[in-house]
Amino acid sequence: MTSAQVESQPRSTTHSALYDAWERFVHGDDDVRGVRPEVAISWQRCRDQYRVDPFMSEAPVAVTEVEHSLEHDVVFAELGFCAAAMVHEVSKFGIVVIADATGRVLAEWGDKPTLSVAAGSGLAPWFCWSESAVGTNGIGTALGTRNPLVITREEHWCEAFHDWTCAAVAVRDVVSKEPIASLNISSLRKDMPAAASTWLANAAAHTASKLRNCARDGGAELLAAYSHARARSSDALAAVDTAGKVVIADAVASVPLGVPSNTPAVDPAVRWNPTLPAFIDAIRFATKRASHNPDWTGTTQIFTHLADEPSPIGIRPVFRSGNLVGHLITFGVVDGEQVRQVETGLYAVEQPRRVVGVRDNRMVLLRLPEVLFAEADGNEVWLSTDRGKLRAASSGLDKLDEELTHAGFLRVHRRHIVNLNRIREVERRDKGELVLVMDDPENTMVPVSRRNVRAVRSALCI
Repeated sequence: MTSAQVESQPRSTTHSALYDAWERFVHGDDDVRGVRPEVAISWQRCRDQYRVDPFMSEAPVAVTEVEHSLEHDVVFAELGFCAAAMVHEVSKFGIVVIADATGRVLAEWGDKPTLSVAAGSGLAPWFCWSESAVGTNGIGTALGTRNPLVITREEHWCEAFHDWTCAAVAVRDVVSKEPIASLNISSLRKDMPAAASTWLANAAAHTASKLRNCARDGGAELLAAYSHARARSSDALAAVDTAGKVVIADAVASVPLGVPSNTPAVDPAVRWNPTLPAFIDAIRFATKRASHNPDWTGTTQIFTHLADEPSPIGIRPVFRSGNLVGHLITFGVVDGEQVRQVETGLYAVEQPRRVVGVRDNRMVLLRLPEVLFAEADGNEVWLSTDRGKLRAASSGLDKLDEELTHAGFLRVHRRHIVNLNRIREVERRDKGELVLVMDDPENTMVPVSRRNVRAVRSALCI
């Protein structure tokens, strides 16, 4: 907040220490003593990646043209209902805000004096609160995390917002895992109630349940489309969702994809991950095209571990009630628009150059080859590295999996992600279980779950 709008109160000892750390960091010092790891990582992005001015006084105006699906409108409506349910309690100390996936504020409710002060800093509809626009804040930083978070006063990147405390949670697409919206509670110079995170988590869970039901219906539609196409053709066939995860694949198509054959996975939580990054890129490209043109069909070529030459695949979108739910993939078919490989590469997920770990008060930037594997332990993720065991800065194993899936890492178990280049041996147990022996002095063993055995064999060409 600017001094003209509100007079800041004296800082407590804790807030003073946090402000000192913030002041050092914005001036180039990497000493983050006393700063929570998730906040320190956000500060690092703000300073070194986004280059956000920590002394800006208000949020910028949002981009006016933002495309989103009807499903997103449903989410905004559901969150509006949730916000209305909690506004009576929130109005006692602050405001509740809804923003879209770009950080654009859509609506807000609550204490009128607080709303008035918030508007002076751009915390109002049509202003942008993404992390890349205004730095560490509840709305924008939540869009990059999977759990409710609280950003207290001096944890905000911009000094103008140091009188605010914000709690927020992102609602994510259950198929693509991309954020759809952020629900935020903000208080001015007041403590955030302990119950705020529970309110937000319940609202996100309520909205996600609606999305999950829609995704299951989409999976059933894909399964029906697959069965219909299977009855009319003998071509190798698979059905995938809009993110490229496999709902079902026949005995032939399952081999290059590295997934079990003829095993339906209607629920988005149990769909199969193909082991071909180029295939996933092609599906993402097809999803973008089909979303704008329902009549679109395409074809491309992908390399697999089965042959030196690329294999042609055909892509046909599948819709349910006018909404794109996925694609039917035929192997060996070349009808439709040619999707050039260079085009699919444009839509690949940006590969991380580093993995960030935390040791004491320091962030440790690890080169990918230094990381052997990651292991989930409750809500925390631990990295086994050449520099010892470090806590990961990523907020969960699923998020780390998304970041590393195209960088030579593979999810082999619900608790483990491994660096494929650091596997020394593969041990097969009596009942067919696989265990990976890692390339470290301790010869650490990592279990492979049964559902991931096919993917591991495919990735290691065994």
